[in-house]
Amino acid sequence: MAHGFVKLSRGPAGFEKLLAQTGVPLPHLTSWVVPFVEFFGGLAIIAGAFTFLVAIPLICTILVAMLTIQLKFGFSSVNTIGLTPNGPKFGPPGYEINLLYIAGLVSLMLSGAGKFSIDNWLINRKR
Repeated sequence: MAHGFVKLSRGPAGFEKLLAQTGVPLPHLTSWVVPFVEFFGGLAIIAGAFTFLVAIPLICTILVAMLTIQLKFGFSSVNTIGLTPNGPKFGPPGYEINLLYIAGLVSLMLSGAGKFSIDNWLINRKR
């Protein structure tokens, strides 16, 4: 949700430039779709609403980010590139965190959203 909120609050123009520069197809459309998927998808995951379906576009956006941006920076999500008098200096993150997010979403897809989720409430209501 946080990533989607930041993109929505700043508007799509800057995000569209980043997408175009990294070669993501249809950057104008994508600059609008991705923030909504991230924000409302994150909200649905937190509420446990339509978890299986919502996880699919979230995984797709994570994979695109991983393949177009983070892959070239390697695996580690913490890349120390130097040490300054003020402490360590960090480079761009690798794709480790993307894999963690994907694993979490796949886990929710397989196990369900849980006892206190909207999905569970909907299932019990049908019974």
